[in-house]
This record gives sequence, structure tokens and C-alpha cells, in this order.
Amino acid sequence: MRFDPQLAEIRFGCGLSPSVAAPKSVDQMLRTLSDTDAIASRFPIETFDDFQKRIAYAQSLQKIRKKNRGSPEALAAKKGRRVLNKEARIAQASWLGQHLNRWVSTEAPLRERMTVFWADHFTAAGKAGQVRRAASPYMESAIRPHINGTFEDLLVAAVLHPLMIHYLDQNRSVGASSERAARGGRLSGLNENLAREVLELHTLGVGAPYTQTDVTELAELLTGVTYAPPMRLKFRKDYAEPGAETVLGKSYGGGPAHIRDVVAVMRDLAHHPATAHHIAWKLAMHFTSDTPDPDLINALKVRFIETGGDLSAVYDALLKHPAAWVPQRSNVKPAFHFMGSAMRALGVPDPAITSLDEKTARRLFVAPLREMGHIWEKPDGPDGLPEEDAAWIAPQGIAARLQWSITVPQLLMKDLPDPREFVHNALGEFTTPAVEFAANAAETRWDGVGLVLASPAFQRT
Repeated sequence: MRFDPQLAEIRFGCGLSPSVAAPKSVDQMLRTLSDTDAIASRFPIETFDDFQKRIAYAQSLQKIRKKNRGSPEALAAKKGRRVLNKEARIAQASWLGQHLNRWVSTEAPLRERMTVFWADHFTAAGKAGQVRRAASPYMESAIRPHINGTFEDLLVAAVLHPLMIHYLDQNRSVGASSERAARGGRLSGLNENLAREVLELHTLGVGAPYTQTDVTELAELLTGVTYAPPMRLKFRKDYAEPGAETVLGKSYGGGPAHIRDVVAVMRDLAHHPATAHHIAWKLAMHFTSDTPDPDLINALKVRFIETGGDLSAVYDALLKHPAAWVPQRSNVKPAFHFMGSAMRALGVPDPAITSLDEKTARRLFVAPLREMGHIWEKPDGPDGLPEEDAAWIAPQGIAARLQWSITVPQLLMKDLPDPREFVHNALGEFTTPAVEFAANAAETRWDGVGLVLASPAFQRT
């Protein structure tokens, strides 16, 4: 199989665009990952450092409220927190619009795909207050800058991020023999959530050669990892379980507790052969098929091991393997991918997205995503979104895609394209006679455009 520019856009990019040229080669696609991230500058999303300022202000108002209960100052602080929560909620909706704008306009679509892939692999979300809106800033700071570096750097950035610590309750984990446990109180138990997900989801994978003892020992090594106001990484020695811990047969710590021991175990897990296999399998499945070619998985695993987890080299192996260019498209687009690629095919202008108020943005994007099976930035669990095609082609989800395809494009664009032309712009060489006939026979432009977007040919990569 050989490189196909249109298939490259559909399978490894954000979809065909009427205004952005398809790549000319694999090397060009790979180069875009190391180029300046121009699209992020054009459509900015708040970094986690900036998001911390929201948290800090909310915490300062809470202190005022507690210190001055029943006073006008306390009431003003309470009102201020409500305003802050509303502002964060509005900002979260606007960041979804920026994600979509990036998909529509980017000339480096592989970057968007890899960012979404890794953000889902390292799923993290806030659970209360301001922090419920923190997923996009986390993605912007912990994931996006590391997608073309080494897996170990990405792993450390994601696992030791305050939002991950919060999401998996690591801040509540205290060593049984620690100084903090000796003082008693609510914080006196070991929490294995983060340790389990690091081994099962982030690195080695389900069925890999680790035991419950490894989970417990890693959890004990992680004690001390927490965060301090306003959600900054902190290592508390008084939380840490004393003594050395053994994970996969290797001993860590033993001296004064220090976060460097945590980083050391993360880096070792990143280089484990089981991690290489798990990441190779997941990349192959995400980009090619629910049942990926074993030779492709092996090629990615070998490159991962040879290069010490250099992700740019792994992507090179992925994009230069014959299995990447099989013309049969079997993978179903997840809901956000479908929505973003539909808007890219239409060439929706960015003001049409950025000008939307929060209520409208939620009606046009957030609510339909939920109906399609993707609750935006509120995951069901740390394993993120499903990879299996069956999860995305349930009757309710397909009906939601059809409804969105027919109704929303006409709300975003004053002049929809002629369906007879649009079918070829959206599907290129993958236009089928049935879809072309439907586009030609449509009585209205919105019907024709909707039928193209809802067609099986457009749903698959």
C-alpha cells in the first residue's frame, strides 16, 4: 500500500477541507508536529497556570466567607464565588469552540489527532467547583506540549499533574506508617487509584505481568504526591510511607522520602516492554481498526523499544507501515471527531463558532455530543472514551448524528455549499454512488449536506 493524501486527511487528520490542502507525504505530516504550534496561538485555550488563578481567587473568597460568617463581606464573597463559577462554565464552553476551530482550520491536523488521542489515554477531569472546568487547561499544559517528545516525559507530565492527582484521589492517600497517619483523622489510609491506573491504563496495560502487590507497593511509593493551593504539585514527606517499595522486582526509595523516587518508577514503567506493546496496540487500534494488523503492532512496539519511547519515531513507524494505507476504512469516527471533521468539510468560518454565547454553544455542540455518546469533559471513568466501533454506532448515536447533520450546519453558515459539490469536497475519492445520488436528489441544500455528513462513507476513517 502507498501513501494517499486524501486518506491521510481522513484517517490521520481532521478530515478533508475545501481550503486546506492535503499533505503531500508522510514526512510532511511528521514535520508539522515539530513546527510552531500556530493554530494554538490563533485559537488559544487557557493554560493550567492561568486556570490556577481562577482557583486561587475562589479560595481567597472562601476564606473571607469563613472568616466573616453572616457579615456583608461574607455575602459578597459568596456572590463572588457564584460569579467565578459562571465565568468558568462560560469559559469551558468557549474552549470547546476553540478545539473545534482548531480542527476546522489547522494545517497540522496530525497534531490535533495526537493531542486528542493522548488526552483520552491520560483521562483526567475535575469533580467539584472551579476544577470541574479544568480538563481543557490540563490538556493544553500537560498533554499538547509533549505529544512529539518521549513517552516517559508525557507520562510524568500527565500522571503528576494536579488534575490527575485530584481526579484519582491521590491527594487523599497517606501511608499507614507515615507521620500524618500517626496523627489520625480522616486522611489516614492508602488510596490505590492512581497506582492501579498507571499500571493498567497508562503503561503496562490489562493482563501485563504485574500483581496486586505491585499495585500496593506503587501506591505506597506514591504517598506524598499531592497538591497545594491553588492546585500546584507538592510532595509531602509526612504523607509518605517510610521505607523502600518494590515494583516489578525493582526497589525504589528507602532513604528520606522524595518525589524523585516517584519519577524514577514512572520512567522505568515507560520503558517496560509491556508498555511498548500496550501503546503500540492502542495506537494501531485507534488509527486503523478494532482488529489491527499484528505486524503493525509489532513494528510500533519494536520502534518504541529501539528509541526508548521516542513518540516521533513511533509515529514514523505507524505512518510508513503498509497497514496504515489499506483503503478499506473500518474505524468509526468518535463523536467529537465526527463533529470536527464535518465542520472542517464545510469550512465553517471561525467567527461562526467564537461568536456563539454559552447557551447556544451548549445547544449546538455539548448536548449533541452527549446524545452521540460523548459527555464533554465528564468521563465515565479513567479509561476514557471507548475505542470499539460498536460504541459509536448505537441507534441513538446514529440518530443524533443525522439530526445534527441536518440542523446545525445551516445554523452555523448563512450559505451552505451545493450538495452536488460538497459530496466530493467532503469525501473526495471515497465518494460512493449512493451518497452522490442522495446529494444530487436532495430537495434543499441542508438536506443534501446533512445526508452527506450522516452517510456511512463520511462516518468512517
